[in-house]
Amino acid sequence: MLPGRPRPARVLARGLAVLTAASAALVAGPGLQQAHAASPCPGRVADSVSFPTGELRVYRGGGKVCAVTLARNPGPRRAMSVSLQTRGGRAVVDAGRFGRHAGPVTVSPLGRCVRATGTVSGVTRSTGWILC
Repeated sequence: MLPGRPRPARVLARGLAVLTAASAALVAGPGLQQAHAASPCPGRVADSVSFPTGELRVYRGGGKVCAVTLARNPGPRRAMSVSLQTRGGRAVVDAGRFGRHAGPVTVSPLGRCVRATGTVSGVTRSTGWILC
């Protein structure tokens, strides 16, 4: 053994520790990030309206439109709602006391405009007629 050089067992142990940590990050990391980033609706974001207490998001994909209202600060349950309506149709609504989000609600617009409305703690915002 040469002086000043680490022992092979230590090098192997350090390498194994780094490899274990890296593989754990590869396996668990993306899954955890995807869980946090996962959308309650399929498709891509078509419109988003931010307001002081939350955010209303509208998604489009697969011939359907989906909407969800997200609380700005998830936590205790509070009054929340989301509605999605096709022009000339009835609104699909999810309302109640939620801690994180209201919805998702989904419609098949069949080429018609849609309007989404979201409320968090008494503050309401709407998209107006979109996706016409």
